[in-house]
Amino acid sequence: MSAAPLDLPEQIALLPDIVASKYLTRSVLAGSERPPQLALLRGSEPMSRPAVRWNVEPLRQLIDVAMRRYDGDRATADAWLAPRLHATLRITRREAADTRIWNFLAMVVAPDYVLWRHKGVTKEGRRATADRFVGLHYNQTFARLWWAAELFRDGDDYEPVRLACSLQDVLNTTLRLAVIDHRPTARAVVRLMEKGLVRTGRDVNALGTAINTAAGTLVYDILAPDEAPDADSRRYWIDEAEHAGPVSLDNLPFGPDDGCVPGDSVDELVRLFAQLFAEAPVRGKEEGREGRTEWPSNEGVSLVKPYSPF
Repeated sequence: MSAAPLDLPEQIALLPDIVASKYLTRSVLAGSERPPQLALLRGSEPMSRPAVRWNVEPLRQLIDVAMRRYDGDRATADAWLAPRLHATLRITRREAADTRIWNFLAMVVAPDYVLWRHKGVTKEGRRATADRFVGLHYNQTFARLWWAAELFRDGDDYEPVRLACSLQDVLNTTLRLAVIDHRPTARAVVRLMEKGLVRTGRDVNALGTAINTAAGTLVYDILAPDEAPDADSRRYWIDEAEHAGPVSLDNLPFGPDDGCVPGDSVDELVRLFAQLFAEAPVRGKEEGREGRTEWPSNEGVSLVKPYSPF
């Protein structure tokens, strides 16, 4: 496995896709060779203005802790790292949509983490795939964690993020859905996990398919309206990075206090999604001692028939 970079830059820079991809050789993907740091730094653009929130050291420290703590079960590092990455790298959604930030983290700051977390058996041997270094937000190693934290948090509460990231299929499939950008939809998915109605990767995939299919008929942002996040509070949280200090390694940090998801909207979608899930085909769902599996009670979840698109 490729070791950690020897000389880390002080601050994050912007590494264009074309430059990063140029140096994603087979040796780098296999971990037998480090990415050429000097060439990557030369090909990167500095941020328009230096700021504490762009400091590399706090992020690198979190990454090192994640690799030490979760080496026995690397997938579990996601639930720990996602909220802490988000709370440390205090950026706007517009900034997070810039792939150059994530390219820099993966290629310059922590290529060893990308390999540690995503190196697997392929037709070409043990290696990571290129999209874990340079890829879409739901595949790229660090972008997927930041966006999971952003989409599943409930205002400043990261607990829903921790739960969402505890099932890999939420990151692997649900994060791809356009409807998950609707905050009440994301919160309702996690609420069903909290209730124990959705428990496995198969459950998550079936629910995601049902929600996405129903979205063609139902308009969730009308059925369950959201409130625009408080932009001033978000900006205050970002500016606060100048003196916030490192996040806790043992307790969940606080996110931006820009407004919780409307409870009535979440309740409405929980009722709808519980019904959709009850009707969705889930492999293994009806297997059990007498041809059926025991499922958690739907007590408190009203299945509203008029909303069914099937």
